[in-house]
Amino acid sequence: MVLMSLIASHAELDLETVARLSAAASAFDPTAVAQSPALKGTVVLATCNRFEIYAEAEDADAVDAARAAVVDTVANHSGVQRDLVSSALTTRTGAEVARHLFSVGAGLDSAVVGEREIAGQVKRALIEAQASGTVTGNLTKLFQSASRTAKQVQSSTTLGSRGKSIVSVALDLAEDVEPGSWADRTVVLFGTGAYAGATLKLLQERGARAVGVYSASGRAEEFVAARSGEALSEESLAEWLVRADVIIGCSGGAHRIMASDLEELQRGSRPLVAIDLALTRDFDPELDSLEHVSLLTLESVRMAAPGEQLDSVRKASHIVSEATEAFERERRQRTADAAIVALRRHTQAVLESEVEKVRAQHGCTAAGEEVEFAMRRMVKQMLHIPTVRAREMAEEGRIDEYTDALSALYGIEVPTAATRRGNTAAQARAAASPEAAALAAARPEHAEPDSPAEALADVECPAPHPAAEAS
Repeated sequence: MVLMSLIASHAELDLETVARLSAAASAFDPTAVAQSPALKGTVVLATCNRFEIYAEAEDADAVDAARAAVVDTVANHSGVQRDLVSSALTTRTGAEVARHLFSVGAGLDSAVVGEREIAGQVKRALIEAQASGTVTGNLTKLFQSASRTAKQVQSSTTLGSRGKSIVSVALDLAEDVEPGSWADRTVVLFGTGAYAGATLKLLQERGARAVGVYSASGRAEEFVAARSGEALSEESLAEWLVRADVIIGCSGGAHRIMASDLEELQRGSRPLVAIDLALTRDFDPELDSLEHVSLLTLESVRMAAPGEQLDSVRKASHIVSEATEAFERERRQRTADAAIVALRRHTQAVLESEVEKVRAQHGCTAAGEEVEFAMRRMVKQMLHIPTVRAREMAEEGRIDEYTDALSALYGIEVPTAATRRGNTAAQARAAASPEAAALAAARPEHAEPDSPAEALADVECPAPHPAAEAS
């Protein structure tokens, strides 16, 4: 397996391009791209300033085909030309996949360094992929490791301790543009998603009391019922906009406030701060040209975002590096599973053949029990070092040397991934728990007993061999 990621974020692209790609997120069908023969699974991470797709390809030879499948799907759903999509999405493979996702989850790659909302978004991306059935065991491990790393950064450093986020920085900017108490302001909030919820929470913490919520999808009533504020209809929206001091866009929907809309309201000289936090723009950029209107965008927020303490960033980066190394070390070690399984099955078959001979000769006698116990103990000890070496060589990227040695010395052919997938029983085990299936298959069928008697406790002895009776 090969983990890969296709990344479009604020760090590499202008937000307008990221927004156009992210427009595919709501219509993006992970199951469609997962049907590609080159892909085993996908997880989509879409936030206000990034659009990232994590995928698992069949093998290294399938990476190009897997990337092409993802690019085609994004282009079809976003309306962006395929060439632009292909050039905009940066591809990562190998350790860089984990390193980037771990940095994202820890808040090191955010517009506001250290923001903690992104950790929840990483977790939700995995949950959504699990619900759609597109995630694989390896992608699950990747995202779970990212969440653990984010928690470690949060508990071990002061990164993000000031609670700064895109929303909080945007509200700070609004206070700088038009000073005053939030308790005296009328606010209109567009949207009912995660960012709208975070925005409403921060407005409440800052004392805002008059907050109207509008949603073109009609979810405003449900949204305010679980929080606070007043749900706005098309009719009441115009009334609120006339007396609004601040409007905040978090929906990214089809309902865009145009400059002409505000001009028709005849607000007079009343100042208005428009905060557009939607990646696909809730507010017409021309609002900034209107007299008495100040427009703040994600670009404004990014430029105003405070830097974190250098020591905290350094510690967080170190944690991310260690987590990446640990993840990659475990991933490489898992490539030895098939070779270990093949060796143990081969050895087990030889052992069982010899055990049958002992039973045929000695039956269920004390002597037979002692011999079988000794044979099983010897085989287990003999397998210990080859198993350890398999893990070590896999970690060093030399598992092919190990499998070649098994073939040359014992005639053991380690099945390829494609061959293993053809085994329906193995597929069923992997679907339930890939890691448990690998460990169960790698474990000898007979664990070492504590005593010779226990070695045969579950064995139904055959009738004593005539020669054994005569003796």
